[in-house]
Amino acid sequence: MADRLTIGEFSRITHLSIRALRRYHEQGLLVPAEVDPATGYRYYAPAQARPALTIRRLRELDLPLPDLRRFLDAESAGEGATGHGAAQQIVAAHLRRLEDRLGRTQRAVQALQELLDPQARRAVSLEVLPPQRVLAVSLDVPPGADLSWYDAAMRDLDAAAGRRPVRPPGGRYEHALFTEGHGRATVYLPAEPPLPPGTSDAVRELHLPQRTAAVATHCGPHDDIDLTYAAVGSFAARNGLRSDDLVEEVYLVGPRDTDQPDRWRTLVAWLLAPDSARPSAQRITASLL
Repeated sequence: MADRLTIGEFSRITHLSIRALRRYHEQGLLVPAEVDPATGYRYYAPAQARPALTIRRLRELDLPLPDLRRFLDAESAGEGATGHGAAQQIVAAHLRRLEDRLGRTQRAVQALQELLDPQARRAVSLEVLPPQRVLAVSLDVPPGADLSWYDAAMRDLDAAAGRRPVRPPGGRYEHALFTEGHGRATVYLPAEPPLPPGTSDAVRELHLPQRTAAVATHCGPHDDIDLTYAAVGSFAARNGLRSDDLVEEVYLVGPRDTDQPDRWRTLVAWLLAPDSARPSAQRITASLL
């Protein structure tokens, strides 16, 4: 065939090793333009250099083999919804996953740097939270559950609240939900009763009493919210304040408000047993752990 390149020549122009080219062939990712039936020698066309280098980059970016095959099939289908556009969607979806992974890695690095800094401090205050009337959904979260239970509860609460002005949503969680992976949760949305007709049976009116808590405001996404939990829990323990076996989170700014996780603000309140809490609130800067 005209302009055919041996596997060695093709390796030189692409900087792909001969071993890698053989592997691509065996995996069905890059089939040579010609294979001599007598000798088994592989020959490539110069036009295959671009696909070969594309495959290399996508593998370096850890695109799974099934997705890579779907990409190549879409590319070979030509232009249109089933062609180049579909191939671009596959790559775009993978790049979003990589960006998410990179973000988690960066936040883990930041959390580790804070943990390794003996001077790191998170501000904790002993505060009295005022009573509130809320609409609430309570449930027992089973072992191994994802956060779909929270999303379902918020949908029911939003439907019940309607257009009435509301303050930030929140949740009250048993410590067992974090230590054992299952437990009681109450998701709430401050709103005035009564419940409108057609409200889900899961929604009820609830009165949150005045309560005292060790409180800190967590900034940013929840990847490192365990550091804020450590700060409020350690503060309570050091000051001999007995836990009420509940933690309350108030989502001051969250995904409902902005698509920029760095702007999220979550109030974390380590609720204290009434007989152990001090009557007056005070501002204290607590060490992280």
